[in-house]
Amino acid sequence: MDILWGLLIPFAGTTLGAACVFLLKDQIKQNVQKALLGFASGVMVAASVWSLLIPAMEMSADMGRLSFIPASVGFLLGVLFLLILDQVIPHLHLGSNTPEGLKKNLKKNTMMVLAVTLHNIPEGMAVGVVFAGVISGNTNMTLAGAYALAIGIAIQNFPEGAIISLPLKSENDMSKPKAFLYGVGSGIVEPIAALITIALLRFVEPILPYMLAFAAGAMIYVVVEELIPEASTGEHSNIGTIGFAIGFTIMMVLDVALG
Repeated sequence: MDILWGLLIPFAGTTLGAACVFLLKDQIKQNVQKALLGFASGVMVAASVWSLLIPAMEMSADMGRLSFIPASVGFLLGVLFLLILDQVIPHLHLGSNTPEGLKKNLKKNTMMVLAVTLHNIPEGMAVGVVFAGVISGNTNMTLAGAYALAIGIAIQNFPEGAIISLPLKSENDMSKPKAFLYGVGSGIVEPIAALITIALLRFVEPILPYMLAFAAGAMIYVVVEELIPEASTGEHSNIGTIGFAIGFTIMMVLDVALG
């Protein structure tokens, strides 16, 4: 039961963020969006380092000076995986009118949700693989550390839920309940991806260091390809940088204090 609650924590963050559509009249101001995107970037980078890459190398300590191999290989495969998804899944980033991925006759709303869903996949995998490590009894993974990762991702999911639901209401004349459901729908992939990862535990366990690094690579791809550019466009890009620093620090503190 502890594992199940842990898997649902990130989804709860998205849901609460999407619920902002009932509380706020207009979409979040651009400078606030920059700060939140920077914050999310900081959380994801810190989680990738402390919760995923460092444990991956610690698990491979018996390889001596070559202990970096599983982390390096898994990281690059994670980047490649998201690169392929980015080219295949039709999606539309916030503030853009140019769809990416395969050309499909999808509604703008759908492609905006797919854009957020796309980078929720690695987050779900990250939570799933860490909890899989706990279930397997790996001494490098603790339940507290897994919860720290889940809480960190939930914190950065909160603004994501708001950033997707509020524009859907204000720019597309969508009803509040429908915009809320779209926001929630973008996050449901996280517990699904986590459950699939845990269900494949017997296959994942032997390659756990590679899988941890894989999730890190996928998350870093999202940060570099999407979040940081969106947080840095236009004036006052330093707001996104400050948000990044705060997010990175909070996630680092959570992982070290709880892990």
